[in-house]
Amino acid sequence: MLRALLKTLRPHQWFKNVFVAAALVFSLRLGDADAVLRTLAAVALFSLISGCVYVLNDLLDVAADRLHPTKRNRPIPSGALPVRVAWVFFGVATPTLLVLGFVLDRRFGGVLTSYMLLNVAYSLYLKQIPFLDVLLIAGFFMLRVLAGAYAISVPASPWLIGCAFLLSLFLAVGKRVHELATAQDAPGQRAVLARYDLRSLRLAMWGLGVVTILVYMAYTLSEHTVTTFGTKNLVLTTPSVLVGVFRYVQLVSKRHEAESPTEEMLKDRIFMGNLAIYAMLVALVLYAR
Repeated sequence: MLRALLKTLRPHQWFKNVFVAAALVFSLRLGDADAVLRTLAAVALFSLISGCVYVLNDLLDVAADRLHPTKRNRPIPSGALPVRVAWVFFGVATPTLLVLGFVLDRRFGGVLTSYMLLNVAYSLYLKQIPFLDVLLIAGFFMLRVLAGAYAISVPASPWLIGCAFLLSLFLAVGKRVHELATAQDAPGQRAVLARYDLRSLRLAMWGLGVVTILVYMAYTLSEHTVTTFGTKNLVLTTPSVLVGVFRYVQLVSKRHEAESPTEEMLKDRIFMGNLAIYAMLVALVLYAR
């Protein structure tokens, strides 16, 4: 049962919470041991609270997931994790994690609570509203970046928050494209899909991808960035962003057998290799000096 619970928490999805560490990296605080430890604690809390969100989603979507060709094998729909046990875990773990968030930092705790409450509203109703659902998903990533800044008491860069929002909106729209293109019974598996048009979603995905690249390039060349880092060389990381965006589009368009493009992305050697190159370039540009 513990193994089933761990699987329901989706530890492979906790990768998304690296956004919490963005403020640490771009505030040049990687050499500050206290800031690193506080960021690690913030990432851990966001990872666990997002795991609670997955538990709640599976509990609320259990009937629809049983109709899905792959989601039916998840612990709750399959019966490996009893519904009652899942509800007890959610009811105990969620308030405990929120209290720990306030212990770390008052503002961080407020953002973590807002993240949880918005996710509850999303799970109960807001995910049924087309376009608002993907906007909220992007908003969740903005909250991660903001929370990371609060955890180490540094100002949250509007550029950083804006880039995170556009990137996550692009990823969320891409996920909807993948779901709509591969679903055998779209309305039965996710009701909001019936209110989307696949062609329009694909156009939105491509448009957001291009805008994300352009805004990121503008960020690297902005006066704020040059003043903060003392260099224009951050623009050299733009090709990696370009490769990452177009590789994600490929995964969305070609890997129809995957449960989600996000999971496929984490298993893709090209995508992950490019991500490693991006991280190395950022480290060299910002810290090698």
